[in-house]
Amino acid sequence: MAGKKAAKLPRTTYETELLRLQTELVKLQEWVRAEGTRLVIVFEGRDAAGKGGTIKRVSEHLNPRVARIAALPKPTDRQRTQWYFQRYVEHLPAAGEIVLFDRSWYNRAGVERVMGFCSKEEYQLFLRQCPIFERMLVEDGIVLRKYWFSVSDAVQQDRFRRRLEDPLRRWKLSPMDLESITHWEAYSRAKDEMLVHTDISEAPWYIVESDDKRRARLNMIDHLLGSLPYHEVTPPVLELPPRPPATGYERPPRDLQTYVPDHAASL
Repeated sequence: MAGKKAAKLPRTTYETELLRLQTELVKLQEWVRAEGTRLVIVFEGRDAAGKGGTIKRVSEHLNPRVARIAALPKPTDRQRTQWYFQRYVEHLPAAGEIVLFDRSWYNRAGVERVMGFCSKEEYQLFLRQCPIFERMLVEDGIVLRKYWFSVSDAVQQDRFRRRLEDPLRRWKLSPMDLESITHWEAYSRAKDEMLVHTDISEAPWYIVESDDKRRARLNMIDHLLGSLPYHEVTPPVLELPPRPPATGYERPPRDLQTYVPDHAASL
């Protein structure tokens, strides 16, 4: 099957399997909380590769107090003077937490490298320090998973075009995204070099083929679940208490409060 394009996954098949996997993600969450596990999931890849949609499906039914998304903006002037990894360390999980990095410290190996936002010396220092940094995380007990979403140039350009035409997704497209089209080969070379230096045994890279978004989401979530020794945690037994008898309380008159107009009634 190598080199042969897989058929597009039917929506009904996709939605049925996604629901099953999301149910397992809830079990994973409860296991993380019960065991005090610290789980970090890094999502990287080209613009419009499907990272954001996958993160949304992973986190959709999880408790935001347990699983949170770290999508850092560009560094401030102060942060630019810090050790490069410092602002990412602040977002690492404590016991019983999951952090999903929507882009991560690998910005330096990608957009910063290609667009000239860092010096050659800063880039080379990153390549030397990153494996050490990640080995330190793993050695300290953090469970680290790294996923690279791979999209073809034709599919990426088509997704850019659809974003331009869709007012609900237009915000996803920035001038920097469009500029990436003209730097396709430079990003490819940067990705290849990044993998050479940072695909380490303690924290390997996993490549997700993402021309088919549905397939990519299912494949990534299934791999994540299969890579962790989680098990179902028995939830505490909960029972609804009986409602106490009324004691004479009366609501204040409606005209003393301001209600939202019933827009739905006009539909």
